[in-house]
Amino acid sequence: MLGERLRAARNAKGVSLRSVAAAIGVSPSLLSQIENGKTNPSVDTLYALVQQLGLSVDAMLGITAADAPDGGIAGRADAEPNSDTVVQTAADTPVIEMEHGVRWERLAVLPGQDAEALRVTYQPGASSSVEGRLMEHPGYEHLVLVSGELRVRLEDDEIVLHEGDSMAFDSRRPHLFVNTADRPALGIWYVLGRKAQLTHAAHLETDQGDAPNSAPNSAVDVMRSFRQS
Repeated sequence: MLGERLRAARNAKGVSLRSVAAAIGVSPSLLSQIENGKTNPSVDTLYALVQQLGLSVDAMLGITAADAPDGGIAGRADAEPNSDTVVQTAADTPVIEMEHGVRWERLAVLPGQDAEALRVTYQPGASSSVEGRLMEHPGYEHLVLVSGELRVRLEDDEIVLHEGDSMAFDSRRPHLFVNTADRPALGIWYVLGRKAQLTHAAHLETDQGDAPNSAPNSAVDVMRSFRQS
């Protein structure tokens, strides 16, 4: 399903598989396997794909605007349409399975908030990049490790998080998550301020584009923020 949505988004933009693969730094054969459901993307590849194709994470999960809560209590017909409460049942939690044993579960967030919420599982040996590449993206990452152990590479530093440890950092700093322990690592992630930083970066790019002799910006940004609209 994920691969089908990625392929449909690419076709809708009228861009070739090879051009997208080149833009995000993967081989065309790997992207083809992802689109055909033969393999799952790694975290860093998924981040790059979503941004390159102009997708929201909700769209990637198959959630349309009509499906996403506008506020109110999910599953209750008597919920106030403009309520400031959102309840997402366990059965309705969207899930993304990624390469090498990484699982994302999207948690409830109030509509209009510049926040992403995830319950993330790294199986033993799992990493946010199988190739060991550090990723960076707009936003400020806040996480608490609920169980297990997780190694965080933050530029030249390595931090080992144990059960109950928490961490916050600027997501624009290159980083990598790896579980080298023999049991799953489970954590809760909140990424705040991504939309604001993406908007600011877009304004800067527009200003640079209007300047004489300015070079085009060809860097691949990262995923758009979660939205519930």
